Amino acid sequence: MDVLVTVVLVIVVALVFDFTNGFHDTANAMATSVATGALKPRTAVLISAVLNVVGAFLSTEVAKTVSQGIIREGQDGIQITPTMIFAGLVGAVLWNLATWYSGLPSSSTHALFGGLIGASIIGAGLHSVDWATVVSKVVLPALLSPVIAGVIALVATYLAYTLTKNATTHGAATGFRHGQTISASLVSLAHGTNDAQKTMGVITLTLVAANYQPSGSGPALWVVLACGLAIGLGTYMGGWRIMRTVGKKISDVQSPQGFAAETSSATTILVSSHLGFALSTTHVTSGSVVGSGLGKKLADVHWSVVGRIVVAWVVTLPAAAVVGALATLVASTSTVGLVVVAVLALVAGLTFFVLARRKPVTKDTVNDEQPAAAPVSA
Repeated sequence: MDVLVTVVLVIVVALVFDFTNGFHDTANAMATSVATGALKPRTAVLISAVLNVVGAFLSTEVAKTVSQGIIREGQDGIQITPTMIFAGLVGAVLWNLATWYSGLPSSSTHALFGGLIGASIIGAGLHSVDWATVVSKVVLPALLSPVIAGVIALVATYLAYTLTKNATTHGAATGFRHGQTISASLVSLAHGTNDAQKTMGVITLTLVAANYQPSGSGPALWVVLACGLAIGLGTYMGGWRIMRTVGKKISDVQSPQGFAAETSSATTILVSSHLGFALSTTHVTSGSVVGSGLGKKLADVHWSVVGRIVVAWVVTLPAAAVVGALATLVASTSTVGLVVVAVLALVAGLTFFVLARRKPVTKDTVNDEQPAAAPVSA
C-alpha cells in the first residue's frame, strides 16, 4: 500500500511538472509570433496547446531515452525507487517555477534530468546513472542544438532580408507574418513530440521501478494521453513572463526573423525527437532567436540578456540536482519525511505564484519592454 501511495504521488507530481513545462515553454513556440503581431496572444497559446497534445502522440523515442537510458539497471532491476523519482521531480518543478518567476527561459529538460540524477546519486550511488547516455543524449545535444539552430536561423534570416530587399518589397512583411502562423505551429507540434515525452518517460520509469510494468516497455496509452493533456493545459495558461524575454529582450524580432527562427527551431527539434535526443527546446529556440538577430544585423542582439540566459542554462542541471538530492535525503527516511518534502514543495511553489502576482505579466503586457509601474498612492 505504501508503494502504491508513493507511485500515485509521483504520477501527480510528474503531471504537475508537465503542466509547469507547458507554461514555462510556451515562449518556445509562440514568443516571436506574439512579438511581431503575427498572432494574438490568446490565439497563439490555444494553437500551441492543441498542437502540443497532438505532438505527444507522434513518437515515444524520447520517452524511452528517459525511462530506459538515463537510470542504469542492476542485477536486481532498476535501482531508483519511486521515492527518489518523487524527490527528483520536486527539484525540477521548483527550478521551473523559480526561473519562470525570473522570466528566464531555462531548460525544463535539464531541470528534470538534474533532479533525477541528484536523487539517484544520493539514493542509489553514482553507478546508478548511465553517464554515457547522459553525455550522448543530453549534454552533447544541449551544447550543439542551440548552435545548429542559431546558424540555420542566421542564414535563413539573411536570405529572407536579401531576397525581399530588406523586407520592403510590397506584401513581404504580411507574407512573413502569415508564414509565422505555420512555422510557430510546427514548433508547437515539435515541442509536444519532445517535451511531453519526458514526463511519459518519468511515469513509465516509476511504474517499472515499482514493478507495475515490465522493464524495457514503453509508455502506456493512458500515460501518453495524461501527459499530452497536462502539457497542453499548461501551454494554454500562457507563460507570459518568459514569452516577453524571448520575444522582446533577446532581439527586437521582426516578421522575417520570427519566421526564420521558428522554422529552424521546428526542424532541429523534430529531427532530434526522431533520433531520441532529449534536448532542450528552450535552448534551441533561444539559439534560433539569437541567430535571427545576427542574420538581420550583427549588432541586433541584446548580449546582456543572452548572458543571463546562458548562466541559467549552465546552472539548471546542477541546481535541480542539489534540490533533488536534498529532497531524497529527507523523503527516504520515512513516510513522514516524504510528507514533509511534499508540504515544503507545495509551500515553495505557492510562494513563487504569490510573488509573481505582485508584478504580473499578462497577454496585454507581454510585448512591453518593462512591466508597467505600479500606481503611486497619494
